[in-house]
Amino acid sequence: MFERLKAMLIKEFIQTFRDPRMRVVLFILPMIQTVIFGYAVNMDVRQIPTAVIDRDNSPQSRELLTMLFASGHFRQVAYLDDERQASRLLDSGRIRVAVVINHGLAEKLGQGQTAIVQALVDGSDSNTAGVILGYLSRFSEARNIQLLTEQAARSGGPLLPGAVRMESRAWFNPDLASPPFYVPAVIANILYIITMLLSAMAIVREKEIGTIEQVIVTPIRKYEFILGKTLPFVLIGYANVFLISLVGWLVFRVPVRGSIMLLIVATGLFLMSSLGTGLFLSTISQTQQQAKMSAFFIIFIAMLLSGFAFPVENMPEPVQWLTLINPVRWFMEIIRGLYLKGVGLAILWKQMLMLFLIGSVVLGVSVARFRKTVG
Repeated sequence: MFERLKAMLIKEFIQTFRDPRMRVVLFILPMIQTVIFGYAVNMDVRQIPTAVIDRDNSPQSRELLTMLFASGHFRQVAYLDDERQASRLLDSGRIRVAVVINHGLAEKLGQGQTAIVQALVDGSDSNTAGVILGYLSRFSEARNIQLLTEQAARSGGPLLPGAVRMESRAWFNPDLASPPFYVPAVIANILYIITMLLSAMAIVREKEIGTIEQVIVTPIRKYEFILGKTLPFVLIGYANVFLISLVGWLVFRVPVRGSIMLLIVATGLFLMSSLGTGLFLSTISQTQQQAKMSAFFIIFIAMLLSGFAFPVENMPEPVQWLTLINPVRWFMEIIRGLYLKGVGLAILWKQMLMLFLIGSVVLGVSVARFRKTVG
């Protein structure tokens, strides 16, 4: 048995790494993709192109704008006279927000009244618009506190009798930076793509080049054949997890806070699903092109319903039920829990169990299908 399995493994490794370009695709490109995704998939918004309409033109309005642009979130690109000019710049995409200060701001502040500052925000990108509004809200709150402090200092009275000030703190990701949230998810997506594509072409490649019949008549058993086809991809998958984790730590300073052993076990359970799905596609496809197209169709749906960018809780209820059979969703929760929170099996047991159940079913169906079509 071991000799036959060894021969299969050697054959698969030779066939996989025969083309030098394939080595680059399997090991170098995932690291490059991690860097690109880590920088490109970023919800942080800085240096927002901003136009200003300052009709008050007072020391108070100029101080307000100085503070706004000193925050680093906004960058002044135009000084306008009216809203029509702002509308044209918003239409063209040259600015994302226009800050309008009307007459009377200094006068109202001097009288202790509330002064209104208007912000015209480009809402075509709802996520960016929400972030901009959040920045403006926090800036307004900070400015109000500063004004109250200055007023109290001048009058010698209390800051604000009976006032309540809320101070918030974000756990696990104190700076609310995007890389710690997205880099672990990139590991799950790249691992799913690579291992499924490799296994999807494993058996169908034998059909295309006409060697599947030769394999059938050899003494090798079917489970040995499947092991020989999948074990190289398991090793490649683990190598990619190690390399991408290394890049995430070196480039983005995103370490694994949880158990490394739990990450290894979870990766093995996840590979059961990705390799099992790929093997199933390999048995029902006649050409490698068919296998690739089918794999990409499944990969797109799995990534979309994984919680990678859109929270599962925000999806319609029927779609949420559909995500229960998506292994990428459960692995995404595990890997984010290990990277961001450092939690262990006591918290992640449900996700681990779901991965095991999905992987067992998918792999079992794939093996049964292989016996029907090849045996």
